[in-house]
Order: sequence, then C-alpha cells, then structure tokens
Amino acid sequence: MEIVSIEKKTFDEMMARMGAFVEKVAALQRKGDERRLARWLTGDEVCRQLRISPRTLMKLRDKGFIGYSQIGCRFYYKPEDVKRVIPLVGTICPADR
Repeated sequence: MEIVSIEKKTFDEMMARMGAFVEKVAALQRKGDERRLARWLTGDEVCRQLRISPRTLMKLRDKGFIGYSQIGCRFYYKPEDVKRVIPLVGTICPADR
C-alpha cells in the first residue's frame, strides 16, 4: 500500500472543492428532475384540455398528429405538442367533438 502525504491546507482546499462539486451536481439533478416531471402530461390531462375522448386522442396518436412517449401501457405528451394540435382537433375528428 502506498501512502501519500499532503499539507493540511491542500487537503482542506481539495475537500472544499469536492463539496462544492457535489452540491452543483445535486442541484443540477434536482433541476433536471423537476423539468422532466413538469413537462409531460398524461392522456387524461390532454383529453380534458382538448375536450376530446380517449378514443379521439388515440386517433390523433395513430395518425401522427400528436407526439407522445410510452412507458409501459401509459402515454405521456409534451405540452407544446398539445398546444400545437389544438387548432387541428376540430378538423381532424369533427364528429368526435
């Protein structure tokens, strides 16, 4: 085993920098988690916002009018994709409204 000896001042500075680095990483992780969770809407939320049925939402998905991500059996939508499709809802599925 090799032993390395350094000055206490150098060791304390190293530890302070490491602590600051750990804090920055933790803050970035929290910020990323908040953004990730805040961005996605569930199918129920989208149906309420667009005033459409789940079946109509499925048609929009299948026809490629709205982007989504699927985790297991659940679908999630970005708010900007939902806003983009608002003017199209009445023209795409007029009988479902």
